Amino acid sequence: MIVRPHLHWFRLLFVWRGSVLPYIATRLLLVLAVSVASVLSLDWWMNAHAASALSIPPFTLMGVALAIFLGFRNSVSYERYWEARKQWGALLIAARSLTREIASFAPPEIELQQRVARMLAAFAYALKHQLRRTDPRADLACRLDPALVEHVCAARFPPAVLLLALGRELAAAQRNGAISDLQLLAMDRNLNLLTEASGACERIANTPIPYTYRVLMNRTVMVYCLLLPVGLSTSIGWLTAVVAPFIAYTFLALDVIGEQIEEPFGTEPNDLALASMCHGIEASVCELVGETPRSAAPAVVDYVVT
Repeated sequence: MIVRPHLHWFRLLFVWRGSVLPYIATRLLLVLAVSVASVLSLDWWMNAHAASALSIPPFTLMGVALAIFLGFRNSVSYERYWEARKQWGALLIAARSLTREIASFAPPEIELQQRVARMLAAFAYALKHQLRRTDPRADLACRLDPALVEHVCAARFPPAVLLLALGRELAAAQRNGAISDLQLLAMDRNLNLLTEASGACERIANTPIPYTYRVLMNRTVMVYCLLLPVGLSTSIGWLTAVVAPFIAYTFLALDVIGEQIEEPFGTEPNDLALASMCHGIEASVCELVGETPRSAAPAVVDYVVT
């Protein structure tokens, strides 16, 4: 996720880090080359094939239709991004509520409270690694017992196994008289909320936008941007080398932004800062029970935090 202060509008014109220019620079150079070639060959084309010369009106109609399709695709992508952010917000709320309940219902059980806080932090990190398809062992080893770490890492769905272990921990506390049946029921509701949040995140991660739709948008945008200089050159001449790349920048940038935010759990600059969110959850629950967080806040590198 990009984290940087608000800039003056003039400075925003020259921002490189955090924009999509690095991803589309090669394609913009290609559009510029086609623009120059179109203007240089204009006289020959008009003399040899005047009847088939392109003009601006067809590209105006095509541009409107393409803008509508890109807008729809970006809306769908942002909806996935925003839903993912809401689920992690719900996860934070449920983790805080569960920690508050165990601290309120069993004040003498300090060790139990801190163990629950560590397990909740481990759950957040396990979910992060599952969504990013990375190894959770290092983040779990500093928060859980070795036997539980091995059991969780051997599972196909580590977050679900951790919630099962946490549920058994609370059930054992109820059998030992540390909490009552009604208190266990209240805490179980938050465990269910954690399960729902993790399941929703898995649904988003495992159900991408159909690949054929992505191929269609990419081809349409690229063909439109390459044909546009041919139509503009007959009307505005050398200004084509300025106008065509600018229009191409708009369409190509929208296409790339849609691709980036449709997978919100990745590590690209515009994806969710899952490591920072995990640290926030851990710091929040540990503070409630007097436990020391096992992680430090992720550093911001080139205005990007992961």
